[in-house]
Amino acid sequence: MPIGINPLIDYAFKMLFGSEKRKAITIRFINAVLVGQPPVTDISFPNTVHSKLSEDGKFFILDVVAEDVLGRKFNIEVQIALPAGMAERMVFYTAETYVRRLQQGQNYTDLLPSISICVLAGALISQPAKLHLDFRLREESLPVTLTDDLQIHFLQLNHLQVTEETLYNASPVERWCWFLRHVQELTTEQVSLLLPDQEFTEAAKVLDMIAQTPEQLQEYNARVKAQRDEEARIIYAQQQGIQIGEARGIEIGEARGEARGEARGEARGEARGEARGEARGEARGIRRGLLQGQILLLQQLLRLPTCTEEQFAACDIDQLTHMLTQLQQRFKEHEA
Repeated sequence: MPIGINPLIDYAFKMLFGSEKRKAITIRFINAVLVGQPPVTDISFPNTVHSKLSEDGKFFILDVVAEDVLGRKFNIEVQIALPAGMAERMVFYTAETYVRRLQQGQNYTDLLPSISICVLAGALISQPAKLHLDFRLREESLPVTLTDDLQIHFLQLNHLQVTEETLYNASPVERWCWFLRHVQELTTEQVSLLLPDQEFTEAAKVLDMIAQTPEQLQEYNARVKAQRDEEARIIYAQQQGIQIGEARGIEIGEARGEARGEARGEARGEARGEARGEARGEARGIRRGLLQGQILLLQQLLRLPTCTEEQFAACDIDQLTHMLTQLQQRFKEHEA
């Protein structure tokens, strides 16, 4: 019987990578992501009790202090999802981690590197379709890195090209990404056959333990339900927004169409002018109303300041369309 536990649900992810008892799994995962860098040999969880969901319950942060073979200690934060403003939030948390460890009286040379790893079911950047994105402070026109102290890594699981047939020859980070994406469909025995390295078998057993332990399964299902409830809330809000937009568009269209139609009809003295004016005005009004309704909905979902009537009135159709396109892109990043 398949394990049936999705490791990208925050509770399962924490059980898998946030335990002192399973440090070896976390170390192997981190080294797979940071391939080519001095390998991590030990880790600790300074905020194990406080490894937490955000205040709105939408994303999970796992705080890790790591030590490499050179004896350097550095901070790693692993996240599995982020709301709107994903890129900006990752920069903020990475920089915050970098500065908060510097104690009074210490020099800047005492700063510890700060590395963030974000595992995404979707994609932050669609093109090129790259699985592992590695962001650092680099010179724009030269292959020169200012410092490796700040790193942000994204694993975009929907860009994974590895299949079951090519898994054996995949890189370590590709193997971990394949595991995270497919383990819930497999049994622990199948995991051991496909991924014979010990850390994958141990990781599969952790997830299977969640499925077999009533208390843990209850916690896991509660988080799954919370995620589904949030998705349902968003769908309902979208439907309400469309209805509001349609109603608003008809109202605006009728008012503007009638005014324009009457003005043109009177000026031309033609009944046909009035009819055409009403039709065109109503169509444009409906279009504006739909755009405004969708913009307001997305601003509310993304918790952004909403536009006023005066701000809407100052925009033409093209400007409203451009505004909606930008908000839709931010919402896709939010849902990824």
